[in-house]
Amino acid sequence: MIEKHILHSNILGAGKPFVILHGFLGMSDNWKTHGKNFAELGYEVHLVDQRNHGHSFHDTAFNYEVLAEDLKNYCEAKQLEDIILLGHSMGGKTAMLFVTEYPEFVSKLIVADISPRFYPVHHDSILNGLAALDFNELKSRGAADKALSSYVSEAGVRQFLLKNLYWVEKGKLGLRINLKVLQHEVAEVGEALPSYARFKKETLFVRGDRSEYIGAEDERIIKNHFSNVEIATISNAGHWLHAENPKDFFEAVLNFVNS
Repeated sequence: MIEKHILHSNILGAGKPFVILHGFLGMSDNWKTHGKNFAELGYEVHLVDQRNHGHSFHDTAFNYEVLAEDLKNYCEAKQLEDIILLGHSMGGKTAMLFVTEYPEFVSKLIVADISPRFYPVHHDSILNGLAALDFNELKSRGAADKALSSYVSEAGVRQFLLKNLYWVEKGKLGLRINLKVLQHEVAEVGEALPSYARFKKETLFVRGDRSEYIGAEDERIIKNHFSNVEIATISNAGHWLHAENPKDFFEAVLNFVNS
C-alpha cells in the first residue's frame, strides 16, 4: 500500500488505542485538548484527519464506504486492534459504518451527537461562504472572518471553520479542506447507516441537550442498530457538545470507557 493513502494523525500517549474522528469541515486538531486528557490517563490517542480534511490526502471519492475503508487501512498500517473508537457528527457516521463492517478492530464505540438516520443537506451557506473567500484579496485571518460573516453569522462557527486556513506560501492563504469535492459530495454526509448494519459490542451515544441531531424518535433507530447501547445527554450543550461542555462530555466518555 502506498504510504500517501494512509490518513494523517497526531498520536498522543501510550496504552490502549483510542481513535477519535472529527466532523465535517473539522480536523484532528479540534480534539487536541480531549486527546491530551485521555493520553494522560493511559491511552494511546490517535487524532485522525479524515480524507479531504486536515493534513490527510485529497481524493475525488467521498462517501462513508471509503471513509470506513480509510480507517481500516489506518488501523492495519498502525497495527491497531481492540480500539476504543469515538466519532463526532460525520466522524460518528464513519465510526458507525466502520464498527458494523470491521467489528474485529473495535472494543467500544462512542458516537457524539449524530444518529444513524438520514439527514438532509444543511451546510449550503457554510460551503458557499467558504467558496466565496478570495485568497487573492484576503491577506489575513481577520479579513477572511469578516468575509465569511456575510454567510455565517455565528462567530463560534466561523472560528471553527477558519481553523482550516493556512499559509500556502508567504502572504498567500488557503484552505486545507478539499472544498471542491466536499461541495460536490455534500449529500453523502447525511446518508443513513445501511438498514442491515448491526453492532453488538458496548456503545455510547452522547447528545447535547440543546442539539436537534438526536431526538426522542432517534432512540429507537439507534437501538435497532446497536443492541448494547447507552444514550447520555450533556447539559448546556448543542451539537459541538465536546467544546461547549467539555467537562461533562469528558466525564461521560471516561465513565463509559472505564466501565
